[in-house]
Amino acid sequence: MGEKILMKGNEAIAEAALRAGCRFYFGYPITPQTEVAHYFAKKMGQYGGTFIQAESEIAAMNMVYGAASAGARCMTSSSSPGISLKQEAISYAACAELPAVVVNIMRAGPGLGGIQAAQGDYFQATKGGGHGDYRMVVLAPSSVQELYELTVEAFNIADRYRTLCMIVGDGMLGQMMEGVEFKDKEELFQADKSWAATGTKMEREHNYITSIYIEPDVLEKHNLKLQEKYRTIKENEARVEVYNCEDADVIVAAYGTVSRIIKNVIKSAAEEGIKVGLIKPITLWPFPTEAFEKYADVPKAFLSVELSAGQMIEDVRLALNGKKPVHFHGRMGGMVPTQKEILDKIKDILK
Repeated sequence: MGEKILMKGNEAIAEAALRAGCRFYFGYPITPQTEVAHYFAKKMGQYGGTFIQAESEIAAMNMVYGAASAGARCMTSSSSPGISLKQEAISYAACAELPAVVVNIMRAGPGLGGIQAAQGDYFQATKGGGHGDYRMVVLAPSSVQELYELTVEAFNIADRYRTLCMIVGDGMLGQMMEGVEFKDKEELFQADKSWAATGTKMEREHNYITSIYIEPDVLEKHNLKLQEKYRTIKENEARVEVYNCEDADVIVAAYGTVSRIIKNVIKSAAEEGIKVGLIKPITLWPFPTEAFEKYADVPKAFLSVELSAGQMIEDVRLALNGKKPVHFHGRMGGMVPTQKEILDKIKDILK
């Protein structure tokens, strides 16, 4: 590993993207992710790249569509309401099979909501927030170090499968400062981009980047192609951290910042003789179903803890397929659960 730097989470995203070869960033300011754009504005010129503050969120995503069509590594970032505004162009880019990275540092909603941390965009990210049958790979870091590592990996995944890759964090993760240990050199996937619209120089046939298919049989064929690609991604890219689950009384499902709270709950519970485990999805899509299937028979019950009204819990229940009860504990509006209230919930489950 190389140098270690104290950085804000949002800054680590931008620095990671630059190290991953991103040379085009298009965005629009919104709290709590604006520092991503600030960092690019300051640094992108040093790399010979292009930074544009677009006139709107959807304009920024359409600029990503254009740069990705030419084969460039590019990205955009925003926070919850801004991601909603990008959805039309996200669906277009997914249909056109354009590799790009979208970052959502989630804030509380619905509506304009507030600027505090939340996880209420899980459905939007994992189920397709725009129209049509498409998917994005969704990565959920839980530390500033993981923000760096998974941002680099997001670009590799995007290029490997010609797909969109989204990074979801929450306002706490974007704003917190932690030490980040950077590699001396990143391992970057070198993709064949002969499909890109880079100009023919009168030496080849035109490449066409499009998301419109007028004939229904042609559109269905394209959809089937996309679904086959998504099946391959599900087979290869599901990622998870399993912690202390071998003989747990209760296994907690949590991602992002909440998973850090759970690790402290596990320590507190152990002091009282209660065995608690953690399954932390790193990919929210593809969801790490196999990890839940593996430990389905171990605990008395599962508990999903989220900064939402309960969204990931649906995937937890699907993964367990009725083998064990799945309970829920969540906070909304920017409120964060305490270790005590989570431990109390676990005690109630075990009564």
